[in-house]
Amino acid sequence: MLKIENLTLHYGHSQILHGIDLEASTGAVTCVMGTNGVGKTSLIRAISGRHNRSGGTVALDGESLPVLPAHALARKGIALVPQGREIFPLLTVRENLETGFSCLPKGDHAVPEDMFELFPVLREMQHRRGGDLSGGQQQQLAIARALITRPKLLLMDEPTEGIQPNIIQMIGEVIRKLRDEGRMAIVLVEQYFEFAYELADTFTVLRRGEVILEGGKGELAKDALLKSVSV
Repeated sequence: MLKIENLTLHYGHSQILHGIDLEASTGAVTCVMGTNGVGKTSLIRAISGRHNRSGGTVALDGESLPVLPAHALARKGIALVPQGREIFPLLTVRENLETGFSCLPKGDHAVPEDMFELFPVLREMQHRRGGDLSGGQQQQLAIARALITRPKLLLMDEPTEGIQPNIIQMIGEVIRKLRDEGRMAIVLVEQYFEFAYELADTFTVLRRGEVILEGGKGELAKDALLKSVSV
């Protein structure tokens, strides 16, 4: 589904990513790991169009993608659950979900019932403002808002950050369900090692903006993987 080759990215004169190669398959979770500041979020920003890559190629579902803004890539099928959630605080839960309609034809401008089955709390709170929700509830809303766009590729940047354990478990169940449905590729950036290890099918580990380790769960020893992402 997603194939990245030799991707580079700069912030001004500083090079952040150095020749990143990454593949993510439909029906699988690809986990990007590494310590703070190694370029994980920068990679997600480059894939989603939030920051233009400097070089390299990105292909989605066999289509080579030029450098495009985020809204254009969203229409191509790339959805982002950003770090920090970025909920619109003054919009209601339902209005936050409806912002995803901009990627869809008018005939599909409806919140699917299965969204509330995945996240029952959103049904109960759909008329409350996003800013009034707890962090865990906002994270559920951010994931649902991304799913509204019916993505081919779901990018998730630190979905467990600042979330209580019971919600982390629920988010893990949702990711597993989405993977098993086999309709999208999932790229997960995650610091919580046990959560990531349980969910991931393949791993890409970054250090100083470069890939230092990659492979499937069956190919990489857990201890070696843990060591590679430890300070």
